[in-house]
Amino acid sequence: MAFDRVGVVGLGTMGAGIAEVFARAGIRVIGVEADAEALARGRGHLERSTGRAVDKGKLTAAEREEILGRVTLTTSRGDLREADLVVEAIPEVLEYKLALFGELDRICKPSAVLATNTSSLPVTALAAATGRASQVVGLHFFNPAPVMRLVEVVGTVVTSPSVLSDISDLSGNLGKRAIVVGDRAGFVVNRLLLPYLNHAAQLLEQGTADRDGIDAAVKLGAGLPMGPFTLLDLIGLDTAYEIMGVLFDETRSWRHAPAPLLRELVGAGLLGRKSGRGFYASAEGPAAPADTSGVSTFAVQGSPSLAVRLAEAGFKESDDPDVVLHVGDRPVVEHAVRLARPERLVGVHLAEPVAELAATVLTSPEAALAARDLMTVIGLTPVACRDRAGFVLDALIFPYLNDAVRMYESGYASIDDIDTAMRLGCGYPQGPFEMLESLGLARVRDGLRALYAEYREPAFAPAPLLDQLVTAGLSAFPRP
Repeated sequence: MAFDRVGVVGLGTMGAGIAEVFARAGIRVIGVEADAEALARGRGHLERSTGRAVDKGKLTAAEREEILGRVTLTTSRGDLREADLVVEAIPEVLEYKLALFGELDRICKPSAVLATNTSSLPVTALAAATGRASQVVGLHFFNPAPVMRLVEVVGTVVTSPSVLSDISDLSGNLGKRAIVVGDRAGFVVNRLLLPYLNHAAQLLEQGTADRDGIDAAVKLGAGLPMGPFTLLDLIGLDTAYEIMGVLFDETRSWRHAPAPLLRELVGAGLLGRKSGRGFYASAEGPAAPADTSGVSTFAVQGSPSLAVRLAEAGFKESDDPDVVLHVGDRPVVEHAVRLARPERLVGVHLAEPVAELAATVLTSPEAALAARDLMTVIGLTPVACRDRAGFVLDALIFPYLNDAVRMYESGYASIDDIDTAMRLGCGYPQGPFEMLESLGLARVRDGLRALYAEYREPAFAPAPLLDQLVTAGLSAFPRP
């Protein structure tokens, strides 16, 4: 099917970006807003976005004028009657979208395809509000739409295969990589991303580590573009909370239950960058310099190489040290009780350039401070945390990887599509299966077992497929 004329309803930041994407591809666009004021804001979004592209040398002034000339702006939905495709990009409120799809069904020609840019709401419910359910799809662009290369194309149980194929081909013509999936809450990206972000909020409210420590552990230790709290502030805490609610409504899993801390911040109007304050305040200054411990002696258990690094930095090994560093990836309190001075023991999990420092219930503040100073001097970023399974990094990353395995195991999406979605949709350096294989399947499986043993949360139990691959001695996921 040819899509020569496309309508976009809703010209906020996302809708205006979608309109620009189609116009850049040479397609005529009809942009619709509720009133003249909203229409003017939509025009402003288009003009600023294309203007920035000219400033950066991505477009010429003439190309910009051609793009803007392909977009007709109107407040009348009746102007969509000849559109071949209409993309809805209004706020994420199901009742509003249901009403809109019913109206579009009456207005648009019988052959027109209706699409929703929803990030998590059920496409099937929107299709059922029309008399053309086989011609309704999800077409989830990522923000900013002109830049982000991923599009999730969502089909329902009644969507025509030819419509899915046509929309996927159209996405390719727009310069996007289309991932075709079924109608599950969150699709691929949000179904994997949001539980991980929510889990970070849970770790924070449990006191596992502080905000800055969790962000540093993930950004530096896992190489992700930003920490979970920085990303939550960027997304908007209200948006994250709403998506978690949709996920929980579908699954009733603890993994998808919105963290109480998230609810409290949203209730207080602290929504992130959009409100000026969320987990961070927009005008927040640098942290005050920390006190130092004056540590001079140490002992290391489990890592001769760390002992060498500390000695080369001028510290001395001792039988009666200021601090005992036990290196590993499991809780260390059982080792503390074997020491004559258990208050000196600090667990260390190395994920360079991060060193997670786990204080047990017996660890003295002086020993925790000494461990921090030692790691800082040898060029590592210390992250103080409680002595719990997974500490911070593994506790966040391993369940996310497990979610990806379960998604693949259920037949919802392929390994390649899941990896591609998370790389392109989130800017991750690796997809979850690439990360799994680089970390080691056995290490992740064993880490999940440790998390499950401590928390008894079913979502932490290793996915059966992961367990089977490790048992069979495989180090990678079989691919077709």
